[in-house]
This record gives sequence, C-alpha cells and structure tokens, in this order.
Amino acid sequence: MTHSAAPRTAAIRPLERPVPLRQSVYDALIDLIVGGELRPGQHLVETELARQLGVSRQPVREALHRLEAEGWVDLRPSQGAFVHVPTDHEVDELLDVRELLEAETARLASRAAAPEQVARLRAIWDEGHAAAEADDVPRAVAANDAFHAELAQAAGNSVLADLAGIVGRRVRWYYRLVAPARGHGSWTEHKELIDAIEAGDEEQATQIARKHTERTRRAYHSPGHEG
Repeated sequence: MTHSAAPRTAAIRPLERPVPLRQSVYDALIDLIVGGELRPGQHLVETELARQLGVSRQPVREALHRLEAEGWVDLRPSQGAFVHVPTDHEVDELLDVRELLEAETARLASRAAAPEQVARLRAIWDEGHAAAEADDVPRAVAANDAFHAELAQAAGNSVLADLAGIVGRRVRWYYRLVAPARGHGSWTEHKELIDAIEAGDEEQATQIARKHTERTRRAYHSPGHEG
C-alpha cells in the first residue's frame, strides 16, 4: 500500500514591520495638506520639511513618493515636490462619489439612528452653527468633519463608514476652500437632515443629502472661488 507524500509546508516569511517614522511623516503631511497649512501649489522642500518635522530627509522623501501616488503631491523633474492643485474635473469626480455615499448614509441613518446619536448630531450642529455665525472657518470645518463622521456611525454600516472616511478626507481638503461661501447654508441643510433622520423619513433624508453635495459643488465652481 502506497502512501501519498505529506503536503509540503509553504515557506511563509515573516512580514516586514512597517516603519513607524515613515508612517508618522506621511500622516503629518496629510494633516498639513488637508488642514490648509500646506496649500495647493506650494513648493515642498525636503530639507525644510525634515527640519520642521525633526526627522531625516529619507522618511520625508518616501512619504512624498507615496503622496504622489495617491494624488496629494506632484513631483516635477528638476523642480521638486508641490502640493497638488485639484482640477475642476477631479473635484466633480470626487463629489459624484461623495453624493452617492452621503445619500446612502443618510438613508440608512434615518432607519437606524438611535436617539443618543441624533442628540450627538444636534450637539455638533450647535457647535458648527455657532462657528459659522462667528465666521470661524477652522472651527466650522472641524465641526463639519465631526458631523459627517457621526452621520456615518449613525448609519450602522461599517463598510460604508470606512469608504465615507476615505472619500471624506479628500473632500475636507476641498471643503476648506469653499467653507466661507457655504457657511450658514451648509448648517441649515445639516439641521434639515437631522430632522429627517429623527423622523425616520428615508426619502427626505436622501434628497437633502444629495442637494447638500450639489450645493457644495456649485460653491466650488462659483466665479468667486479661488482654488
């Protein structure tokens, strides 16, 4: 009686651990771009960034190459790195996706949101509305971020929340450019959306979310906008 050969154990190599410093530099640069400290078109000098971040040039160089691959930075031969300047077409593509995600998020939230989640949305609305009244753009942008993050949690779909988070980070970059123009209108729409969610009106919540994104698109493309 013959026996089949025992299956060979696959040679699995230990995974290389990520370099924390490289990731930290990448995260820091993303935050600076999204936060507006590094503006579209700004020249990024490796030595200066390394000095400011307190690191060597190597992790900065690695982070810049990753940022280029993800569309945050442009690397130009013989010129260096520059913060990407988003085109109108890129903004439209992103907002198309944002509209789909936000509409579905609003629909699910109107079905699943618990009273305490609605209460948190209203508390964030109070903060954002007060910031808009005071023309405090950084505070209003932060409240807008918090509102959409809480809305994603209220929808109760972790996959949707993850996708919304990925898209939302780039939208926050663009939104900062139109926040002064959107101001009060944006928070009026947020209040209408909270009311629809609390009432469990899926159709109304979906329509409000779609219009909200479309108004952000119009503000971005308005003649007075400077991108």
